[in-house]
Amino acid sequence: MSLLLTLGGALACEVAPAPGTLPSKPPVSGDAGDAKAQETPEAVQALAVFEATLREEATSAPNGLKPVERLGKLLFFDRRLSEPMGQACAVCHGPEVGWTGPSLLINLTGSVYEGAVRGRFGNRKPPSSAYATQAPILHRTAPGEATFVGGNFWDGRATGEELGNPAADQAQGPFLNPVEQNNPSEAAVVAKVCGGPYGDLFRAVWGANICGDVPRAYDDIARSIAAYEASREVNAFSSKYDAFLAGRARLSPQERWGRELFEGKAHCDKCHPSQRGPGGEPPLFTDYTFENLGVPRNLLNPWYWQLQFNPDGPFWIDPGLGGFLQTRQDYAPFARANLGKVKVPTLRNVDKRPFPGFTKAYMHNGSFKSLESVVHFYNTRDVLPACLGSASGAPGVDCWPLPEVGLNINTQSVGDLGLSPQEEQALVAFMRTLSDGYSH
Repeated sequence: MSLLLTLGGALACEVAPAPGTLPSKPPVSGDAGDAKAQETPEAVQALAVFEATLREEATSAPNGLKPVERLGKLLFFDRRLSEPMGQACAVCHGPEVGWTGPSLLINLTGSVYEGAVRGRFGNRKPPSSAYATQAPILHRTAPGEATFVGGNFWDGRATGEELGNPAADQAQGPFLNPVEQNNPSEAAVVAKVCGGPYGDLFRAVWGANICGDVPRAYDDIARSIAAYEASREVNAFSSKYDAFLAGRARLSPQERWGRELFEGKAHCDKCHPSQRGPGGEPPLFTDYTFENLGVPRNLLNPWYWQLQFNPDGPFWIDPGLGGFLQTRQDYAPFARANLGKVKVPTLRNVDKRPFPGFTKAYMHNGSFKSLESVVHFYNTRDVLPACLGSASGAPGVDCWPLPEVGLNINTQSVGDLGLSPQEEQALVAFMRTLSDGYSH
């Protein structure tokens, strides 16, 4: 534990860029042999959706989306917008899995996705792009407090201060990130959009002269993606739980029990509110705050061996929100108090999957591979001893691995919930009612 505390407290160390960031001096791309035409099933599906959306755009009734939302959808599924082409937003944010990582093989291992250039990986798993546009601009919860709310990305660095919307700020990052879409400049992205098959729609939405103003055009590309991410196609609010709140569905006895535990003994609703808002708004199942839950490292992430971008190698520690705050003079005094904290994700679509045997990855680094294991970790993290070698036993059965960051761990509402195995199962059953696409 002392080693983790020491490494976790070293905020002054150089931290390699997380997905969506651009280093001050971008690394030089490899030769043409490093490039790939990413013909993964996810990329092929993204291309199919892109082409279908183009055909849809030619019709008079394009799926009920507003023009700016249709434009954002085309951008979201367009795999031409990387260098080399192949990396659409949807390759990492698939609708069939709740707008997060759609690859079974990747989710089973490191859970981070390869960028447009072969062999380049980020250091965190893709968060869901659904229900993210409601996040407020990053700010302290109260004067004198070191706690923060809002922003996008796991570490909140897409604050929303630039474009007035954290989701729009976030949409600008991957285009220029060398471990993601790897475009050399904003101008390169704008040229692809303006000269592409939906350039006329881009000009119709944002003005005939938009392509002559690269900074403004780049901002409006991001705003378009955020508009699509805010649409009812992405934020469907169509789960069984939504139908239950509307009086159109009944929860099973186990699901009702799970809801009672969620809002009571398990303390889940402290960070994942499950009640309607003051104006009757459907619950978002996140309060957009940040927590360190004591999650262990996921050493299957290729980031640990990607020395070009991560000179710390296997000793790299994810600083979370604290790492971002350290880069801001106004927020730096609060960095240590937020070391290891990451964004509280929405639980909507938390178990959405294309087929029952599909594996999803959980937590910011994908270290857990089932919803059951997450609930069991929340329940017993502080009950089981630390795994300290091969003789310790099986993680989650006899012990838990050490946390990646030993500071600022939430010990008030997580760690020793006293839940029985049946109560854990009931919680999982309730959270499975949060997947969009429910029909009865």
